[in-house]
Amino acid sequence: MIELHPEFITKNGKKEFAVLPYDEFLKLQEILEDLEDLRDLRLAEDEDRDSPDYSLEEVKVMLDIS
Repeated sequence: MIELHPEFITKNGKKEFAVLPYDEFLKLQEILEDLEDLRDLRLAEDEDRDSPDYSLEEVKVMLDIS
């Protein structure tokens, strides 16, 4: 797990912004992109769940390839 070291900017005594060291920001951004990719993969797998499967030989016959 990534360890974050935020600095907080307050406004009227309440935390308004969190500032991260740039390296931590980049790592966090990479993790979020990986999670988005995983979500997209799972959605694509769910969409294809009911699609028929074909072997290479079946595809060759369908395309009339020897």
